[in-house]
Amino acid sequence: MLAGAVTLAGLSTAALAQRDPAYAAARSAGQVGEQPDGYLGVVGGGSAELRALVSNINIQRKAAYTQKAQASGATVEQLAFTSGCNLIAQTQPGEKYKAPDGSWQTRGAGAPQRDSRCV
Repeated sequence: MLAGAVTLAGLSTAALAQRDPAYAAARSAGQVGEQPDGYLGVVGGGSAELRALVSNINIQRKAAYTQKAQASGATVEQLAFTSGCNLIAQTQPGEKYKAPDGSWQTRGAGAPQRDSRCV
């Protein structure tokens, strides 16, 4: 049940973000990427506008994680981490994600590098 709640939380926040053309453009340009902690990250410095966009998306994600955590009995951190695993797995070739060693990677044709605790 926890995995289902996490998947829904990750998908709903990701779906909302993808409606924003600025987010889609930044993602396809490799300016933002998914992180193992379940939050979106800025690759490099980024403009103030980009950082504000990412911050807004992350606020929405945290709200969704908090709501799902209260409903499922998990912690916000557990839900966020599991969502991070799922969101990294869902990246498309050419998109950025943060590897377990903390480096930004570009997704190739194969599976992305994920934390060993991801299932």
